[in-house]
This record gives sequence, structure tokens and C-alpha cells, in this order.
Amino acid sequence: MQDEDTPISFDDDETERMERLLDDTEYDTELGVEMAKDAQRVAAGELGEAEFYREYHEDVLAEFGEDDREISGLLDGVEGDDVSEKLSSLADRDDLSRREVMKKGGAAFAALSMFATAGQESAAAAGDGDADEGTRYGMTINLNNCDGCLACVVACNQEHGTSDGANWMYVFTYEDEDQDDENFLVRPCQHCTDSPCTKVCPVGARHTREDDGLVLTDYDICIGCRYCEVSCPYGVNYFQWGEPDVPDSEIDDDHQYDERGKWVGSRPPKGVMGKCTFCVDRQDGQMGEERIGTTACEDACAMDAIHFGDMNDPESAPNQHLREYRDSQGNDMTFKNRKEHTVSTFKLMEERGTDPNVHYIGNEPSPHARQVDGPVTYEDMDIVENRKEEVLDNGAMANDQGGEEA
Repeated sequence: MQDEDTPISFDDDETERMERLLDDTEYDTELGVEMAKDAQRVAAGELGEAEFYREYHEDVLAEFGEDDREISGLLDGVEGDDVSEKLSSLADRDDLSRREVMKKGGAAFAALSMFATAGQESAAAAGDGDADEGTRYGMTINLNNCDGCLACVVACNQEHGTSDGANWMYVFTYEDEDQDDENFLVRPCQHCTDSPCTKVCPVGARHTREDDGLVLTDYDICIGCRYCEVSCPYGVNYFQWGEPDVPDSEIDDDHQYDERGKWVGSRPPKGVMGKCTFCVDRQDGQMGEERIGTTACEDACAMDAIHFGDMNDPESAPNQHLREYRDSQGNDMTFKNRKEHTVSTFKLMEERGTDPNVHYIGNEPSPHARQVDGPVTYEDMDIVENRKEEVLDNGAMANDQGGEEA
């Protein structure tokens, strides 16, 4: 694992991968690569949020004609400033959401970032400080229980109508020289509290939903620049190349539009980015009150490996399972395990500062992990698999190779 004091670096292979993905778009490849790298540095605390905004503001305006990136905390520590007062007055309006305040205050944010001091930038990098307030959806995934059956992958695809090869839930089977036997890593979107993908989206399509922390894509305004894809350290994004396998006529509006009326659910249309939504339509009650606080992958898992709920609620399913598992260390309490009890808990690439909302129980992949065939293959389940023969980077994930033809 990367030492937490070591600055984030990107080797030539990673840079080449980013460039190759962005070369397929009509937008500035160099700008997207540099923004992606710096957005990850912001999350890691190596670069101030205001400094990041200032650095790319003019280039984003020149390339896209607007700059609606999701930047949080720019007013932290700023008092008596005209810009601060302007944005504060917007924030006091009951009829505006946080995203609308940010959008209407875009020019003010730009001005603020131009004159931010180092101390103000440090405060901005710290964020809003409200991650522990309200609802924050997440998961606890018990890898000890996973048997690699891929039922979660199939359920996700069926629930959301994703096209062949666009697997929002993914199960890596891997061998690791530091561990015995085969191991599994179940990887949905991590719905990061401090997400690099939202920092680079020039039109504000990729955003964090204020009420529950879900990181979503507004399909109506996404332009398919793929900047979010290369900024994500977890490799969870999929670009919809062609017409979706499942047409609009087969998807109910309740499965597409969230409680705000934004098109963020189900699979994306052609030319738009898609990824795991934590079943946003379920969380809004549009699939029935009984499905609030559940996901399709959790429902499909017969091994009790996936636990979804509000990470800010101590009594939610993921927190209860995590607490029971930690409390079971050193006593005879048993779990429904596939293999021998493994007591470690971790988050993927936690040193990157993204504060992912997915917790894991079990073995954490080491930098030496190598993906292998699982007990059940994607082909066995009639699922197209595009991430074969890839190495898990820094014990966390395998990056998208851009081969997802849909």
C-alpha cells in the first residue's frame, strides 16, 4: 500500500491509459488528464480546493463554455468578503438547493478562488465538515462470506438494464502471494465522501446528492467528456458507446428520475457515463417503501456478504454487521463464512483521501494481487467481461480498458 506521507504519483502506464480513454472523445485530452490527476491530489490533501479551481477555471471555460464543477468548502474561513456575502445571501434562500447555490454563484466562486489565501485554501480542502450529519448511504461487504457466484453482478445488470460489458458491480477473483487460496473483491462504486469525479465534471452532471451523499450522474446534461472516468481511482465508470441494449420504452419513469426530477437512475443513454447508483430509485421509495435502504445486489446475495444502509446510523445494517464482526474478534462468535475467519477491516485505497462509503471485512489485496478465473466465470453467467487479465492496482481495483462496446 502507498505510504500516507508519500505524494500521489502517476506512472507512465496510468497516464497513457488516461490519454487513450480521452482520445476517443472530442474534448481536450491533456486538460482532462491534468485535471484528473490534480482532483485526486485535492482529495488526498496535497492541493487546495480553491487552488485547483483557480488553476483550471479559464481552461474549462475556454473548452466547455462553462465551469460548473462541484467544489465544496470555498467559503470556509472567509469572512467580511464581498464574495462571501454574495454566496451567503444565496445560501439563505429557502428555494435554492446547495447545487443551485453553487451554480448561481459560479462567478463568485471564481473570484473567490482568484484571491484565496493559503489558509483559506487549506480550509476549503477540509470540505463542509458535515459528512457525519444527515443520511450517508454506504455498504459493509464481508469478503469472508463471498463465494464468487456473481449473483450480485447479474442482479445489478437486470435491475438497471445495463448493456453488455457495463458491469456496475464487479467481482474480482485474485491470487495474492501474501495470502493463501483464492480471494474475492466485490467492487461497486465507492460513493466517496470526497469524490475526484465530481471535481472535474465541467457541466455539473456528476454530482453528490445533498440529502444522502449518493454520487450520481445527471444523464440529461452529461456531455460524455469522460473526465470523471479518468479521475476515479477505483475504475468504476462505463461509457455508453452505442444505443443501450434496453430501450427507454422498457424502463419506467420511476426507475429513471429521482425525487428531484433528475434523470440519474437506470442505465445511461448513448454517449453518456454510467456507474453504480446504490439503486437510487429504491432509496427514493419509487420501487416501494419496503425497498428503501436496500439494493439489488444485496437482495441477490445468498451468502450474507453485502449490507447496505445509512452509515451515519449506528443501528443500520452495515454498521451493525461491521460492529458485530469487530466485536467477535477473540471470542467464539461465528459468522456464515465461506472460509476461515479473517478479522481485518479496510476501505479501498483509503490513503487517497476520498473517504469511500464502502467498508470491507476480510483480506485486503496487496500490491502483488493478480486476477484469476473464479469458481464461476462471467461467461458462465452469460455476462460480458472486459477486465480480464488485469492486475489490481495498489490492492484496490483494476482500471477500465475502454473496451466496453455497448
